Amino acid sequence: MTDRPTAEQIERLFVGPPPRYTRVQVAEISGVPQRVTERIWRALGFATLSDDTVAFTDADVAILRRVRAMMEGGLLDEPTVIRMTRALGQTTARLAQWQAEIVIGAMLDSDRPPGDDDLAAVMELARRLLPDFERVLVHVWRAQLAAAGTRLLALTDLAEEPAPPTRLTLAVGFADLVSFTRVSRDLDEYGLAELVEGFESRAADVVAAHGGRLVKTLGDEVLFTAAEPATAAAIALELGEAVRREGPDLRVGLAYGPVLPMMGDVFGTTVNLAARLTAIARPGSVVVDEALAGAVEGVDGIEVRRIRRRPARGLGVVQPYVLRRA
Repeated sequence: MTDRPTAEQIERLFVGPPPRYTRVQVAEISGVPQRVTERIWRALGFATLSDDTVAFTDADVAILRRVRAMMEGGLLDEPTVIRMTRALGQTTARLAQWQAEIVIGAMLDSDRPPGDDDLAAVMELARRLLPDFERVLVHVWRAQLAAAGTRLLALTDLAEEPAPPTRLTLAVGFADLVSFTRVSRDLDEYGLAELVEGFESRAADVVAAHGGRLVKTLGDEVLFTAAEPATAAAIALELGEAVRREGPDLRVGLAYGPVLPMMGDVFGTTVNLAARLTAIARPGSVVVDEALAGAVEGVDGIEVRRIRRRPARGLGVVQPYVLRRA
């Protein structure tokens, strides 16, 4: 029978040679002040260790030296390094957890506890996949950077007036599964996971197909953006139709206006308004604000209908419109 994989073996597989340095030593060798190395470590999402704990490798030293070179060369200052590090830590933590769950779910029998042979098989698959997946990861990351840069360039070209670099004018949409709490009570944990994953997958496919961006998923809700109002309207209508064919109804709220992009998310009154319009929307409907309604009025295949004014929490009374297929 195969021995059970140990934590040391897992770390050796993914990280490489075992740790050699304490946090004091790694700061001294890399030339990065200990205060900064500790901030970087916390920003990555790892626990603060005692001064005498040996937990850092030669690879950690090499990365910190690169960070020092970027800072000394004036490419990045300390606050920017910490923000970039936090973005990297949070994103890769979710990615790693998600991928581990996918692989384990595909290989292990959910109806029985895994044995040592099962865990060893997972380790062997990870060992074989790691080199190729590392290349795929870097390639996809570069492609996503290119896509992000292209989107920002397009938004600049579309803007009628120059805007501060910290503000963008976007169409923002919230899509919310109707009666999710009630439906989830009738499902076991696997059925619930399948419902959520199916919804998120359909949303991701529809948003990507129209050139929008899926900002985040919240189980029964997704937040997306698009550079142009007509694109957001097409996403909302198609997503509602796709979800309705396979499960609960969807309601969508859309707003168009300035947003503040931060940490991969978007913030501001436009985002809040889209969320409030989602709450106003009836099951199976798309409700939009006045700015988006005006922008898509006259677009082929889209019909806009004004409905009565409604109070929106924190925003006063708003004038909503219902969006439909013509």
